[in-house]
Amino acid sequence: MVDPRAGTPATDADLVDVSALLAAYHDRVPDPEDVDQQVAFGTSGHRGTSLKTSFNEHHILATTQAICDYRREQGYDGPLFIGRDTHALSEPAWVSALEVLLANDVQVLVDSRDGYTPTPAVSHAILRANGGRTTGSGLADGIVVTPSHNPPSDGGFKYNPPHGGPADSDATSVIAARANELMRGGLADVRRVADVGGAGRYDFMGSYVDDLTDVLDLDAIRDAGVRIGADPLGGASVDYWGAISERHGLDLTVVNPTVDPTWRFMTLDWDAKIRMDCSSPYAMASLIARKDDYDVATGNDADADRHGIVTPDAGLMNPNHYLAVAIGYLFGGGRPGWPDSARIGKTLVSSSMIDRVAAGLGKPLVEVPVGFKWFVPGLIDGSFGFGGEESAGASFLRRDGSVWTTDKDGILLCLLASEILARTGKSPSAHYADLVAEHGDPAYARVDAPADRAQKAKLAALSPDDVAATSLAGEPITARLTEAPGNGAKIGGLKVTTESAWFAARPSGTEDVYKIYAESFQGPDHLAQVQAEAREVVSAALG
Repeated sequence: MVDPRAGTPATDADLVDVSALLAAYHDRVPDPEDVDQQVAFGTSGHRGTSLKTSFNEHHILATTQAICDYRREQGYDGPLFIGRDTHALSEPAWVSALEVLLANDVQVLVDSRDGYTPTPAVSHAILRANGGRTTGSGLADGIVVTPSHNPPSDGGFKYNPPHGGPADSDATSVIAARANELMRGGLADVRRVADVGGAGRYDFMGSYVDDLTDVLDLDAIRDAGVRIGADPLGGASVDYWGAISERHGLDLTVVNPTVDPTWRFMTLDWDAKIRMDCSSPYAMASLIARKDDYDVATGNDADADRHGIVTPDAGLMNPNHYLAVAIGYLFGGGRPGWPDSARIGKTLVSSSMIDRVAAGLGKPLVEVPVGFKWFVPGLIDGSFGFGGEESAGASFLRRDGSVWTTDKDGILLCLLASEILARTGKSPSAHYADLVAEHGDPAYARVDAPADRAQKAKLAALSPDDVAATSLAGEPITARLTEAPGNGAKIGGLKVTTESAWFAARPSGTEDVYKIYAESFQGPDHLAQVQAEAREVVSAALG
């Protein structure tokens, strides 16, 4: 249910008490036997807030020591690149991590400007340092201190191994277990120094910005005079956009260069919380109001791994719509240097419009579980030209078919929107209208349904045989999936498909709910029927 205040400016009553947040980071000691206060890695690292004793100094000291132990066991002895975003808890967590890394004799590289570092810039740095290698000596890896688009009270901490993308569970499970063991031991085995001045320096921004011409046609954007408005939403991309404009001569305005740990300049998200979600029309309301000032306006979340695209004719594009357009452009002639065998990667809860676009282009499509980590191997070896997920995260290859980043790159996808306009003369939203005319107009939504911990565990362990239903919203069921068709990996839930619709149900990792993603090419009324019957199908399967 959307709060009546959604899309309105934040008030003083909505703002986090930053001093209390920072005090709690240092003062509160987590109980390592309390599951809600343990280190736990989700798809994007460990997240929490110091005010609930779920993201505190002990968590970061223990997790960083666990990463040091892990990389030593794996033989990773090259530099470790570390960046942070603009959340209030990111600065103290970054310092805590440096204290442990330096005490463990890790060659640490921090931003040479003492600035903020987007997630894609860390991935880019790791890949550049490793030169395409993922084995051998001298391998680099990285840490990004960010909770992504989460509210200002949150902190986040994620590890990227030498492949440059999000760490898989084979790494994060080991790191989390070791971190919790260290906390149970009172941090006795954590090494720490008081002076972090021994860290090395790396020009994250210069390296990333200079290399953009290898992955995008910036000349076309400049020559066409595309007027761009880029809103970093108070996040880590704030200085990057100005540097991109200056370095490449673009007609680009940084719409709001303000950085404030309370994010008092934001409009409230759907639930009246401050959240830097660039895919939300409520969080992006102030930029949408200026849509006619620019040919393309864009937004990023706090670590710039997500993108939001605003056009004069459509306002904020649905992330699924833009992914379909980007894929259609890139694989439909936008990247002649890519091999014909390059595949399209999508998560199984992304729109089936992508399936229809891929089929129309005659290009192979690979459907994987939720999580960007599933695209990493294909982006590294060039077998995936593009990998994208429904939550506005994607990356793609350089123009010569080699790897660019193996983590989501919101800056890249934002600039691609301007390239599409420059080279085709049509906005991304106009291209999507063409796709609708060709393939149909899908209605897509995500809703939540209540589920306790036991039910969520059962949902994650379902098999296709647990689904007794034979039809969904008036159509025969064509597939019952608990494994992704693209790679056979467990999806941690269920997907049911028909000729014109589908739903997927996955347990939430943080709340007592499960998420229902659904789509119908028969319109909103049919979508509502799919959603209602999805609840019945899941309830019956859970017993």
